[in-house]
Amino acid sequence: MKIAIGGDHAGFSLKPFIADWLRQNGHDVLDLGSFDEQPVDFPDIAAAVCAAIRDGRVERAVMVCGTGVGAAIACNKVSGIRASVCHDVYTARQCVEHDDVNVMCIGAQIIGKTIAQEMVSTFLKATFSTAPEFRRRVEKLNRLDGSLAGAQ
Repeated sequence: MKIAIGGDHAGFSLKPFIADWLRQNGHDVLDLGSFDEQPVDFPDIAAAVCAAIRDGRVERAVMVCGTGVGAAIACNKVSGIRASVCHDVYTARQCVEHDDVNVMCIGAQIIGKTIAQEMVSTFLKATFSTAPEFRRRVEKLNRLDGSLAGAQ
């Protein structure tokens, strides 16, 4: 799978580890920064990650910041993006199955490397449910952000 990864300085301790692990597992990784521990504004990285999804360069993305919260807020401001903070394997799967999430946001100050690997693996293996109620709800989310034609 083609995956974008990005994070701010607070996520830098975990982001390169996840990127390397993804590559070792056969994924094509687009690393959009940051590339060191110098302070950077997470909305700038989030914008680049979301652009990669929107223009089709990648299928999904992982954002890593201190808690995952700021990254999720920033990503969810972009039309067509559904981001979720995930700090456990259940949420990593459920967010895709029920909400068709395309950006998983994790906190390097919250979880460690082993849990991060398990979560990312689960997130990437998960598929959006075919159940009508979940499809209907995601369609309504798309209307809220204007990503469906005819949205108000």
